[in-house]
Amino acid sequence: MTPVTPDLVVLGNLLVDDVVHADGRTRMGEPGGAMLYASLAAALWGARVGCVSLRGDDYPATALDTLRARGVLLDGVHALEGNGVRTWLLYEGDVRRVIHRLGCPSHEAVSPLPEHVPPAWRRARAFHLAPMPIDTQRSLVSAIRGWEAPEAPAFVSVDPHLPLAPDTLPAWRALLVDVDAFFPSDDEWRLPDAARDPAAALAALAPPAHARLRWIAWKRGAAGGSLYDVRERRLHAWPARAARIEDPTGAGDAFMAGFVTAYLEARGVEHCLRRAVVSASFAIESCGAERLAAATRVEAEARLAAWDATEVRP
Repeated sequence: MTPVTPDLVVLGNLLVDDVVHADGRTRMGEPGGAMLYASLAAALWGARVGCVSLRGDDYPATALDTLRARGVLLDGVHALEGNGVRTWLLYEGDVRRVIHRLGCPSHEAVSPLPEHVPPAWRRARAFHLAPMPIDTQRSLVSAIRGWEAPEAPAFVSVDPHLPLAPDTLPAWRALLVDVDAFFPSDDEWRLPDAARDPAAALAALAPPAHARLRWIAWKRGAAGGSLYDVRERRLHAWPARAARIEDPTGAGDAFMAGFVTAYLEARGVEHCLRRAVVSASFAIESCGAERLAAATRVEAEARLAAWDATEVRP
């Protein structure tokens, strides 16, 4: 049988989350990791998705069964020797803190390397790097650029783990030279005065003009967000939308998947953003990934059609 090459390869961590909400509600031992939400959201829109990760013995098998049921390819998921990382997700107001529990392996030890990517997947149309140490992300981006055919470059997006702060900007600018899209959120944002002038803040983050970077999406949760088109020097704003809000975990990962899958279909930026918002809206309607896993393409298309294009404004 000829190996299947995914449209989108998602690289990152499969984590076990202990979630503590600002109102005191808790959910313990929740299967999580950005890869779970991103993969389910991309599969929702019909994309062929492949996961690359290192799985601890303690990661719930039911979550992997859910991914398989959605058609997500797991050939790139490799077993660790022992348990993986268990995290505290602490919500305090509008801020989420991610704290690795004591006794876990290091973040580097549970993050995938280039050799973990199946050979047949190395010509995928798109790769997304979920939050991981920046050195790991740097090595993966370098490998992906080495694998791609010059006539068919891959679309590469990155979600940061290392915060964006004045002292980390040189490292980020160096990495973003070879990246097509960058998806930071308020959790990682440490740059001053950005809320007053998002266009200026996002433009300042962009690397030199010869770089590949096209999109910077600043995800702001209930406040919506701003997408900066580096090439056009244009800012697009989007509002947050949801039928109900139970748990914001995974919303940013689903947002990315909606945007990237639409971009791979050569959709315009407004459609990409509306699909991203729709994807995120399913993620926040339940605690954990249950609602996103249960959503159907018909539901998603209906919700997309119901939200007018004027919701995305330049």
